[in-house]
Amino acid sequence: MRSQAARSFLLLALLGCASAQKPGLRPPDVRYEPSPPEVVLAMLKLAGVTARDVVYDLGCGDGRIVITAAKEFGARGVGIDIDPARIAESEENARRAGVTKRVRFRNEDLFEADIREATVVTLYLWPWVNLKLRPKLLRELRPGTRVVSHCHDMGDWAPEHQIEVNGHKIYLWRIPERPQQAGP
Repeated sequence: MRSQAARSFLLLALLGCASAQKPGLRPPDVRYEPSPPEVVLAMLKLAGVTARDVVYDLGCGDGRIVITAAKEFGARGVGIDIDPARIAESEENARRAGVTKRVRFRNEDLFEADIREATVVTLYLWPWVNLKLRPKLLRELRPGTRVVSHCHDMGDWAPEHQIEVNGHKIYLWRIPERPQQAGP
């Protein structure tokens, strides 16, 4: 009975958060589909995540990637998702994992979010979303920032590394140095 009351309370809280979605946010571009735990771990290892990193997960879903980055690698993390129910779930998962001091979650549109602090960006989006996001990544992230995508590539931007884990492709890119501007 007690667990049923707790589930009911959580459901009501999630629904309340869903109705509190920020004005102007549009429906999600992709349906929620979590990466398997072994893929999450492989993504973070491929990116070489350490305690010095700030891992941003764009379309964070239930928060599992930034939570794993904090718990297993000591990194800080930021999850961004347009769905407020996913943000509420992520915050609860972080609390249960004991990493609330290392991670935070933001109910924002990933195309509008400030991601400049990231040293690693993780993605599990659809191919057209990756391609639409690519100019933002190249424009806003510092050279050397690692970008890891589960399943989908970035068109003609060749990955630095590509691996497969249990049939799931994982791609890694680094933001390149920007060309030097000629002086006046």
